[in-house]
Amino acid sequence: MDAYFRLLPDAVCMGSATNKQSILEILADMFARNYAVDRDAVLESLQEREALGSTGFGRGVAIPHARIEGLNRPVAVLLKLETPVDFAAADGMSVDLVFGLLSPENAGVGHLHALAAISRLVRDEATHQALSDATSPEALFALLTNVSDRDVA
Repeated sequence: MDAYFRLLPDAVCMGSATNKQSILEILADMFARNYAVDRDAVLESLQEREALGSTGFGRGVAIPHARIEGLNRPVAVLLKLETPVDFAAADGMSVDLVFGLLSPENAGVGHLHALAAISRLVRDEATHQALSDATSPEALFALLTNVSDRDVA
């Protein structure tokens, strides 16, 4: 992962949300807490992106993303929901794995590479299942770290 985006151990959590808006608010809080970015600016950017069309990826996964000022590389958070929430995904499935991604305003292709890395990760059946089965933020982070180490080798 680290080649494409930064993911800190504390940027992985499990929780609950009632709707898409509450998910975006949780992500904004996580980004602000872990990467020292402005929560309100993050929330506004994520909402603007969602207004263009749902970032519900499919198979129970959403990847809300945006570009904002103040970053020097893409950063990510992961929220695993206790109960799936409707995210208006293309396949109609509710989501329970939400990867948030923020990139610098001028990230260009770097933003697309980071999105593609997350997409590849969740399309892999074994990884998707392992993430779905994980029971703690530590287990989720370990899975993501092991996947990225394996993919680099």
